Amino acid sequence: MSRQGALAHLRIVEMAGLGPCPLAGQLMADLGAEVIVIDRASGRPDPADVNRRNKLSVALNLKSDAGREAALRLIASADALIEGFRPGVMERLGLGPEACMARNPGLVFGRMTGWGQTGPLAQRAGHDLNYMAITGSLAAIGPADGPPLPPLNLVADYGGGSMFLIFGVLAALLERGVSGKGQVVDAAIVDGVPAMMGVFHWMFHTGDWTTQRQNNMLDGGAPYYRCYETADGKAISVGPIEPQFFAELCGKAGLEHVPPHEQVNKANWPRLSSAYADVFRRRTRDEWMEIFEGSDACVAPVLTLNELEAHPHNAARGIYVRQNGVMQAAPAPRFDRTPSGPLRPPQAAGANSADVLRLAGFADDEISAMLADGTIC
Repeated sequence: MSRQGALAHLRIVEMAGLGPCPLAGQLMADLGAEVIVIDRASGRPDPADVNRRNKLSVALNLKSDAGREAALRLIASADALIEGFRPGVMERLGLGPEACMARNPGLVFGRMTGWGQTGPLAQRAGHDLNYMAITGSLAAIGPADGPPLPPLNLVADYGGGSMFLIFGVLAALLERGVSGKGQVVDAAIVDGVPAMMGVFHWMFHTGDWTTQRQNNMLDGGAPYYRCYETADGKAISVGPIEPQFFAELCGKAGLEHVPPHEQVNKANWPRLSSAYADVFRRRTRDEWMEIFEGSDACVAPVLTLNELEAHPHNAARGIYVRQNGVMQAAPAPRFDRTPSGPLRPPQAAGANSADVLRLAGFADDEISAMLADGTIC
């Protein structure tokens, strides 16, 4: 299959799962990598399962010797493997790093977990919210007078998880170009989220960040960096941190303006926040956007999922596309010389079993036998 994009030279095997690993595979497939998902059983196609777009799928019975051998032959031809099981699961399947790298010494073996491969919690169940809880990020998000709020699963699963798995795998592949050797990448969410928290650790150290929610510049405490409800029950985001942009906000909205040293003075924040909230409730969201059109006041509408495509900027850049009626994000980032190719729709689990096994060197009679004995399931 012809592929197009910056990663079109890579073949990646992905062990089917949920959460950060499928997104990591999708993002690399979007950039042209040949991503082959090893599923446990065949299934029906789901056009809305965007994490499966641009991928191929083979369904193998990994509990059988023939199924494991088929997986190993496929892995032997891959540049990288990514998996998101608890530590030890791949080893029990006979597909751990030792077995795979015996067949393919140059393999990059990417392991995605919440707690990591080591440590007292390594074998414990957990989810995005739990990983955020022990990294300090969750405690900083939410109202001052209530418990923390989960910010979807963007921070841990996809920020500290998917992105660091991709970062680790691609870094190891670059290093392989020097050493010729593969290696295991231990991508743990509890490592990734703290790595993104550097600026907050710095501000906490300097005394510019407190542990009280909604008491800091970036957590909804500052009147110039938060969301406000509008007359129609919708909301706008307001974020003019710089004094010149803050002055423009105040001038266009008719808000009380304070000089820079008073803008950052927390003693003023409750009064200003209350006064600004009253002003912003006097007009609808779209009326406010007309007022701020073309300005540097750092104001944007808070859009819901059904409004995204119609926004002029989103539409102009083609940020969202539709495939089989399903709205989804276009591949990102963008490349001027090796752009991503057209999207291929999500494939059903097992939809490409025969083609994938041919890629691994299996003959048609072998594939027919595997179908007959249930190795291909």
